[in-house]
Amino acid sequence: MQNLLSLWANLSNQRRAIVLGATVAMFLAIMSLARLVGQSDMALLYSGLDSASAGAVITALDAQAVKYEVRGDAIYVDQSKRDSLRMTLAGQGLPATGSNGYELLDSLSGFGTTSQMFDAAYWRAKEGELARTVLALPEVKAARVHIAQAPTELFQDKNKPTASVTVTTRTGALSADQANAIRHLVAGAVSGMQPDDVAVIDSVAGLIPSQSDTAAPNAAGETKAAEIKQNVERLLAARVGPGKAVVEVNVDVVTDREEVNQRTLDPQGKVAISTETQDKSGTSSGADGNVTVASNLPAGAAGPGGTNQSQNTDKSERVNYEVSETSRQVIKMPGAVAKLSVAVLVDQEKVTAADGTVTFQPRADAELATLKELVASAVGLDTTRGDVLTLKSLPFDQQAVKGTLVESGFLSAFGPINLMSVIQLGVLALVALILGLFVIRPILTASARGPAQLGAPVLPLALPNGLGAPVALDGEIDDGGVVFPQVADFSEQEAAMTGVETDPVARLRRLIEERQAESIEILRSWMEHDEEPV
Repeated sequence: MQNLLSLWANLSNQRRAIVLGATVAMFLAIMSLARLVGQSDMALLYSGLDSASAGAVITALDAQAVKYEVRGDAIYVDQSKRDSLRMTLAGQGLPATGSNGYELLDSLSGFGTTSQMFDAAYWRAKEGELARTVLALPEVKAARVHIAQAPTELFQDKNKPTASVTVTTRTGALSADQANAIRHLVAGAVSGMQPDDVAVIDSVAGLIPSQSDTAAPNAAGETKAAEIKQNVERLLAARVGPGKAVVEVNVDVVTDREEVNQRTLDPQGKVAISTETQDKSGTSSGADGNVTVASNLPAGAAGPGGTNQSQNTDKSERVNYEVSETSRQVIKMPGAVAKLSVAVLVDQEKVTAADGTVTFQPRADAELATLKELVASAVGLDTTRGDVLTLKSLPFDQQAVKGTLVESGFLSAFGPINLMSVIQLGVLALVALILGLFVIRPILTASARGPAQLGAPVLPLALPNGLGAPVALDGEIDDGGVVFPQVADFSEQEAAMTGVETDPVARLRRLIEERQAESIEILRSWMEHDEEPV
């Protein structure tokens, strides 16, 4: 702290102003950059809303004093508050969907509501519910559903309902799989509707045909071939290794639908289906066959005469037979396998010699026969149907792997890094470094150095027997600074022999002659020091 106060006291007013300005500028720059770094990211809250719904959401955000940004038809809020805001707005019924669902039926009362009005409201509610479900897909931005249901009439067959769905995606066009999923969704929600009865229209791609419309004649065969290929490759990989076998499968399927009804009658074979038997018996009595006067008299008037009695029996049997009959109905649906062709190519066996040389040699016939038998069993080969299986072992072309190996760097250990935050921190560090090196440091260094002064040069004195020591010239002659050997007892001859000067004046004269430039600088510093005010 004392050093800082002394440095500040040695600065002039101009330099003090520069230091204060640079300090304030650095402080403001650091504060602004720190604010930018600490600023939270904006995340998408809602997008694709109509004007009324978007306005209601913005009004709710303003009421809660939430900071937001509007970018086109999208609303952005603080990322840390996005989820909580969605829950809060959902509790308030926001954003309001463009279509109404079954809540339409709540407004219907039993008074004045006819069956036609209820049917219309019911189908409208179902359309709204289906549109809401379609909007739940992440790729769908807007959707509308229309259901055509003919009114039920007496003595008329019930017509099948149909539907059409119009969707608008966020990016690109709707895929065929997504359109097929929407068809099954709508068909499953309406009784009696099939997926083929639903038309899906994309606002970009137009009408998306169903799978039945785009299915190739051999689509079932291609699906079956892909399944067989996957099974065979997995089976061979267990023996020869992954990527060492190539399998191609071609499946010819029956595309015609055939229905056969056969009825066979056997006249030689008969079966009794019913038997009917009748037995009749009776007795009759009367007079003889002569006609007399008594026979013409009223009953009881004639006297006793001759009588005649008869008894008869009748027995009949009826048997009903049915000719033996055989009925058979055969329905052949499309998709049956007509012919199967399988081609398998297996890589040759890799052999490494003792010297490290790598060669390839064909696989043994026994191994190929075993592999062929396994493949035939896996694909269900039927030679009577005309199926063909070919298995060969040939060397594969060993191609060098092209490209650069991509590995995770050391930054991956820190997790996801926000590029904008890194750039802001870099700019902050750069500004602080520039202000410190080019503004503060020169001013402090100049104030600490003060007026230019020359240090006293160090003049080595070569003394004999290693007694010499560096001596600094400070402008004063002091014999006590250097310890000289006792030369008082030396004679002049000994002094001449050793080279040691016993006279200080002579020694100073010799030093001035050897260091003329340094001597001049010392004299100049003496003169400037004398001129400075006390």
